Amino acid sequence: MNKAELIEAMANGAGISKADAKKALDAFIDTTTGALKKGNRVALVGFGSFSVSKRSARTGRNPQTGKEIKIAAKNVVKFKAGADLSGSVN
Repeated sequence: MNKAELIEAMANGAGISKADAKKALDAFIDTTTGALKKGNRVALVGFGSFSVSKRSARTGRNPQTGKEIKIAAKNVVKFKAGADLSGSVN
């Protein structure tokens, strides 16, 4: 499912226009992104939680040449599915 299909499904499920569903989805994405940038955790009970984790610098290998390369440290976004979501998928 891509973003357009998600917007259509949200509009049909909530009985609202596609424009309103797009505004709601964009607001959710912007708010979640802002919270994660600040280092906060976003938890949606039953669905799951988004958090930021720090990945330290490390040494890797270029698969083409086998030469060692340095991989810089960075922050990564993690998602952990909630119990309700995990249960409904299985």
